[in-house]
Amino acid sequence: MGETETVQAEVMMSFLVSEELSFRIPVELRYELGDPYAVRLTFHLPGDAPVTWAFGRELLIDGVGRPCGDGDVRVEPTDSMMLDEALIRLQVGGDQALFRVGIPPLLAFLDRTDKLVPLGQERALADFDAHLDETLDRILAEAQSAG
Repeated sequence: MGETETVQAEVMMSFLVSEELSFRIPVELRYELGDPYAVRLTFHLPGDAPVTWAFGRELLIDGVGRPCGDGDVRVEPTDSMMLDEALIRLQVGGDQALFRVGIPPLLAFLDRTDKLVPLGQERALADFDAHLDETLDRILAEAQSAG
């Protein structure tokens, strides 16, 4: 994979353990051309192995402006007027982990992913790969039958 096929960034998030206790942790954001719908977030929790979660890119984009997501992953702005910070809630069995992230670095990252694969063109990309395979197969088959 070339550099141009991935977008990476590191942002600091607050890991909210309780109302009184939070840790600042680095979180790696990674977006790959090969998986155009997903953004991977790797959380470096204190004293723990890094944990990677895949988020729908659209969920992150939408969640910056309004509460989004269901099931295991939810994203919502802390203040819908200010739009300066967002909360990311991960559900793991009965436990949940809550992270607070500044919206500007998140948007800067998402903007870079949009330059790589414009939002809404993910399917064209996935189809393109499939078509390419089919076309190659057909060309090879024709070449063999011609020979």
